[in-house]
Amino acid sequence: MTTGTVNLHRVLRATPERVYRAFLEADALAKWLPPYGFTCQVHHMDPRVGGTFKMSFRNFGTGNGHSFGGEYLELTPSEKIRYTDRFDDPNLPGQMVTTVSLRQVSCGTELTVVQEGVPEVIPVEMCYLGWQESLVQLAKLVEPEIPG
Repeated sequence: MTTGTVNLHRVLRATPERVYRAFLEADALAKWLPPYGFTCQVHHMDPRVGGTFKMSFRNFGTGNGHSFGGEYLELTPSEKIRYTDRFDDPNLPGQMVTTVSLRQVSCGTELTVVQEGVPEVIPVEMCYLGWQESLVQLAKLVEPEIPG
């Protein structure tokens, strides 16, 4: 059963183009998406409408991990990313849909994330905690202006 919904909002000191790229480049995603204490391996990523992705997170302390994947439903450059997500573990049933909205603002990018259909066995507050940690890491990736 899927019941949970997560809503997040941040403002980042980076352009919408840079934030958008961070969601669609495998190396970037592997750097910022896993919450604290986890590593990420991107097995496959085809960022186009109808394209799919597959990745896994591994708990660095215990070595335990979980894999998941999905399909890109909507991609509007520098504005919107919408994709499905499904865990490979049968104990985490159902399909989630995540919508990432980007809007240019005076100081950078307003980012809104809505993740719907979180499996009932996952406490929504744990999803919030994980996303909050991920978004801190996203900011550390996209905000620095490092000269070439």
